[in-house]
Amino acid sequence: MSKLLKRLLAAAMSAAMIVGMSAADAGAVCAAEKSYEGDLVVIHTNDIHGHFDTVEGEQIGISAVTSMKNYYESKGADVLLVDAGDFSQGTTLVSYYDGASAILFMNAAGYDAVSLGNHEFDYGFGELQVMAKFAQFPILDANILSKETGEPYFGDNKIFEFGDKKVGVFGLDTAEAQTKASPKNVKDITILDGAELYACAQEQVDELQAAGCDYIICLGHLGVDDESVGRRSVDVAANTTGIDLFIDGHSHTEMDGGVTVGDTLITSTGNYMANIGVVVYDGEKTEASLVSAKDYKGGYDAGVDAFVKAHQDIVNTAYEGLFATTTVDLNGEREPGVRTEETNLGDFAADAYLYAAQQYMGDSVTVDGAIQNGGGVRASIPAGPISMNTLYTVFPFGNTVSVVKVTGAQLLEALEASCCAVPSALGGFPQVSGIEFTINTAVPYAEGAQYPDSTYFAPAAPGSRVTIEKVGGRDFDLEDSYYIAVNNFMADGGDTYYVFTQAEEVIDTGVIDAEGLISYVGSLNGVIGEEYAAPKGNITIK
Repeated sequence: MSKLLKRLLAAAMSAAMIVGMSAADAGAVCAAEKSYEGDLVVIHTNDIHGHFDTVEGEQIGISAVTSMKNYYESKGADVLLVDAGDFSQGTTLVSYYDGASAILFMNAAGYDAVSLGNHEFDYGFGELQVMAKFAQFPILDANILSKETGEPYFGDNKIFEFGDKKVGVFGLDTAEAQTKASPKNVKDITILDGAELYACAQEQVDELQAAGCDYIICLGHLGVDDESVGRRSVDVAANTTGIDLFIDGHSHTEMDGGVTVGDTLITSTGNYMANIGVVVYDGEKTEASLVSAKDYKGGYDAGVDAFVKAHQDIVNTAYEGLFATTTVDLNGEREPGVRTEETNLGDFAADAYLYAAQQYMGDSVTVDGAIQNGGGVRASIPAGPISMNTLYTVFPFGNTVSVVKVTGAQLLEALEASCCAVPSALGGFPQVSGIEFTINTAVPYAEGAQYPDSTYFAPAAPGSRVTIEKVGGRDFDLEDSYYIAVNNFMADGGDTYYVFTQAEEVIDTGVIDAEGLISYVGSLNGVIGEEYAAPKGNITIK
């Protein structure tokens, strides 16, 4: 029996009496007391990232989503509850169960359909298939195709009928999942992108219209970030006709009231259950709004609350104990933060990689430096005690520490590619140890050939934007070889690091990244001190 199934079985036994308590709580929500008889109400979430519990004023939680669905149904509405992806990775509440607990929570809430995000692939394709089997709702991603059959690997669309009203829903996922998940986890699928993505979306609309649908919804984990130009929700809307409502995700963008492109209304909630989206279609017009956790005064479903708590209690027991104490705040924010610049938490993580790798290699090899991709750091850590639960929340992926032997030219290509977006945020941005380099933002990134099975491009002229001064304490040389500690996601070519798949040697230590951090903290006597009060100055941005 797999680790995942054992943990789910334990959780199910603990929560068995609670599941049956999930009776409807149709408490009033933040909406005017009125009838919604015959209206279509679409309640939507995106980028939950495991934040299913309720934190007053910060995250509404899945029990409020359940209550909200019950409320609108009690007011006569035809209700759809949907999600636009990235629900199963981001907190220990879901990562402990390899994402499958997220499916159980969404089952309890009564979701009707979801799209996958890039992070649903983080646990491996086999585990994603397990999650899909647990789901009591369709997973819709028309542009995720089996390489073997050329057909959609999951579902592509579904028609919901309310009396004589037909609502068509289809899903899309970002092609960035090819490298924002570990490439080995997506090797069996093709994700349509660019013009093929637009054609796929239009084909879905045409099929749903031909089936008599009165209203068409796209669940798209695409986002609106600059780095995603050509595959964003706004790009799809501009290059298709017939999508009435586009529920977006991926870029963590709040769109209160939505954004209209052509005849398509695009809306997105932000992230982490800070908001729940509500769209009302009365047969003539569509209105979108966000219900904020800060303002939410509505009901909660006691049974779903208890169900989530039962799982959280198991996780808390598994991760009880203290990881370390930090005397300084550690910056793990997205931007400005680990995806845009050197931070003290990024330095700490890279130092830990270097330490763990050197401990593993012993006297056989000197590890010259280390790189931690900024997207692998998921949250900040305030000064004070750090629990094990916090450690696994900030570093949730369970990556292993690897060592790649690369030439100076390959290292330069890796750094140039990973800094392509600076000063804009990019998950591949390198937090480093033992490496000193400069980024000249006055020089635009010149794209060379597109990396295979990737949305990123190799640098046309490595060294034009990034200059490496030192590696391992010695002057950088293009012809030298260097041993660099990374995580296995990067060694497999994740994010912008395709060049590491061409390394002369790749050594997977088998040391889980969090275990490497624990080992490194032990060498610091359990205290992250003033040496991390500020970034160390490994990276100069000008």
